[in-house]
Amino acid sequence: MEATEVKKTALYDTHVAAGAKIIPFAGYDMPVRYTGDKEEHFAVRNAAGVFDVSHMGEFIVKGPKALELIQKVTSNDASKLVDGKAQYSCLPNLDGGIVDDLIVYRFAPEHYMLVVNASNIENDWNWISSFNKEIGADLTNISEETALLALSGPKGTEILQKLTSAPIGDLVTYGFLRGEVAGMKDILVATTGYTGERTYEIFVRPDQAKRLWDALFEAGSPLGLIPTGLGARDTLRLEMGYMLYGNDINDTTSPLEAGLGWITKLQKGDFNGRDWMLKQKEEGLKRKLVGFVMEGKGIPRGHYPISHNGKVVGEVTSGTISPMLNVGIGMGYVPTELAAEGTLIDIMVRDKANPAKVVNPPFIRK
Repeated sequence: MEATEVKKTALYDTHVAAGAKIIPFAGYDMPVRYTGDKEEHFAVRNAAGVFDVSHMGEFIVKGPKALELIQKVTSNDASKLVDGKAQYSCLPNLDGGIVDDLIVYRFAPEHYMLVVNASNIENDWNWISSFNKEIGADLTNISEETALLALSGPKGTEILQKLTSAPIGDLVTYGFLRGEVAGMKDILVATTGYTGERTYEIFVRPDQAKRLWDALFEAGSPLGLIPTGLGARDTLRLEMGYMLYGNDINDTTSPLEAGLGWITKLQKGDFNGRDWMLKQKEEGLKRKLVGFVMEGKGIPRGHYPISHNGKVVGEVTSGTISPMLNVGIGMGYVPTELAAEGTLIDIMVRDKANPAKVVNPPFIRK
């Protein structure tokens, strides 16, 4: 069997020149770190960092049937969106699991964009297309024609404002606008992010990515801006309790179990998985995704068993040392009766029980 070719983003050579450690991730060669995960993590919390997230997928949905298709395949209520606003949502499967989580952007009443996870681009495209056969919206995959940089951190607004006259500081979270950035016209800037800090996700063509990268560093280096990789992105999102598809949610976890009831609008009308979730709600959840903080020095990692009174009751889905708290934090599914804040559980680290306490994320308060 032929090995799948690993793709490169438009900034691959730039990352190599900056000394990045490159790893294969979601079908792409991606920078996992430049100087160190901790240094990059603190830069985003205290100043600013730039992530190349060009591996993400983008689909355009247009036409009179655009909203009908989005309402059918997503859990949230996209009819509530107005122009210039985005919405976190998920693609439920027919058995109550999750095909992917995504962000829906509304440009106009019949013009939307879906941003999906890199590892799921093909799967999501096929899934949505299978329901579009009956609905007939105009669906286009622009993933290959789109590069995406995420500027994140408290100094981000000051940095980006040097490159644009657009009122980016006025944008609400999950808002977006189009404007001139770094001398390039009609650039989409959105306040959608994955770190817990003010983040600007800037969508450009691949041939514009290097110009944007260079302009950001020219404007931002004096303010402490550094390039940041996937390692810091993971610890930043985990401190906020943000889920990672494939770890904390997948096609066997329901949005309700994952605490995503707030993006699951069961009253909006028919959508994929709705009947299954109504039944699950009626019968009561058997398990829930919880956050936990280690009571000692143990470091939780994915797939470590979670036990209670000597019995394995679940497993860690994501875990790390929080750079801000300097203590182990993680998430995992436990039986509903163990999901209350303050419940004591054990994380099995190399067959040794390490005590932990259930908490409600985020782990750090912003």
